[in-house]
Amino acid sequence: MNILIAGAGGFIAGHLVKSLGLQGHNITAVDIKDETQWFQLNNLKNVTNIGRLDLRDKQTVASLISQKKYSRIYNLACNMGGMGFIQNNHIDCLESVYIQTNFITAMRDTGCRASIFYSSSACAYPASVQSEVNAKSIKEGDAYPAKPEDGYGWEKLFSEIITQYGARDEGMDIRIARFHNCYGPFGTWQGGREKAPAALCRKVIEAQKNNTDTIEIWGDGQQTRSFMYVDDCIEGMSRLWESDYMDPVNLGSSELVSINQMVDMIEQIAGTSLERKYLLDKPQGVRGRNSDNSLIKKITGGWEPSVKLFHGLEKTYSWIYDQVFDISPKTVKAKIKRKSTKRRLAVKVS
Repeated sequence: MNILIAGAGGFIAGHLVKSLGLQGHNITAVDIKDETQWFQLNNLKNVTNIGRLDLRDKQTVASLISQKKYSRIYNLACNMGGMGFIQNNHIDCLESVYIQTNFITAMRDTGCRASIFYSSSACAYPASVQSEVNAKSIKEGDAYPAKPEDGYGWEKLFSEIITQYGARDEGMDIRIARFHNCYGPFGTWQGGREKAPAALCRKVIEAQKNNTDTIEIWGDGQQTRSFMYVDDCIEGMSRLWESDYMDPVNLGSSELVSINQMVDMIEQIAGTSLERKYLLDKPQGVRGRNSDNSLIKKITGGWEPSVKLFHGLEKTYSWIYDQVFDISPKTVKAKIKRKSTKRRLAVKVS
């Protein structure tokens, strides 16, 4: 199958390229970033990587989808980050609306009959249904009346709508998933765009590296979320293709935890205990959010994300540890028997 993946230099799409490439599909992987800046550069023989391609330009998208007869298109391209980024860069986030608009209009204008997947977000939901720590799980219908997250949330919701018009007006075969806080290795872990799991893993690692006993937490630590490990995200996209459902679907874990509980887990993984400094003036997002998975279980025969947060954090922590200490896999294998993250930490910090 010929597959086009947009945003391939990013976190989730990088994992998707690897997964589909290993299955033997012919992948065209594109991103606005130079290939040297991609999180994962998959050099399989059946993967073609194209960097510095700005999909906000309509002619670029039209030319791209005309070069090859694609069976599927995945659009995971957007300008985004954690709350610290999206709450301070509304225009940059909203500008990504051009990408999906260009895909849908170019497919219509060129007669491209590929199926298309759009990656939306739980930020499409209004804050009014996420105002309590123990708020009820969010269902797909809660997106309306519409009042999504400023900037980024509006981009996601509008892109959902034009994708649905592609199906209704042009007969396109579409899938739309609202991702809920995906995390894992090979993603942003520093620089201001990182999300909570990566940021907190990094803070705990740096605290031990620098021999400090304090970490900073944005907010009071009581705000709640569900976090989905990236392997579940990739599996969920595959499951959606096996269904014929074309309206937006939640794709997220239903394991609700507070930020404090997540820090507890990371400290347990690291074998440490740190003092917490709560910064109440920092961006925090909504008070509580959890994914209602009734619909995705219904349309996939009972499947839902299943990787427990602790186990996903173990893998994420291990990868970020290597980034903080600038350790290549070969170096690690040569120096240390990597039986546990805790063991590695004890060896390298001492």
